[in-house]
Amino acid sequence: MKYAIALHKDTGTDYGVTFPDLPGCFSAGETIEEAINNAREAAECHLEGLLLDSEPIPAPVQIEQHQANPDYREAVWAVVDVDVSRLSIKSKRVNITMPERLLQDVDQYARRHGETRSGLLAQAVAEYMAHHA
Repeated sequence: MKYAIALHKDTGTDYGVTFPDLPGCFSAGETIEEAINNAREAAECHLEGLLLDSEPIPAPVQIEQHQANPDYREAVWAVVDVDVSRLSIKSKRVNITMPERLLQDVDQYARRHGETRSGLLAQAVAEYMAHHA
């Protein structure tokens, strides 16, 4: 899932990171690159905590919707891609049925993007449910 992050920096401080879609999730870093990498870790921990508490995963919102918020007036925007299939929730094997052509497309897509079939399907389902909650 791709979450917008708002980067901000005051003189003499590190870069701060706020997740408008994940209330209570914050991060920081000395450089922009470090702040973004730390933000990905913070989001994974935050989402894992939500899952462990049986809370829903918030759906990401487009950056343009957040830009109207005066709290983010001076923000520099970036996007952090969080692979929810990597969260340490116990996996369970399932048997599903789908058209052979769709399965081939899934496998090709997963290979091109360095993912597994299971990881891709898990992330796709999580994103679908977050957007259609």
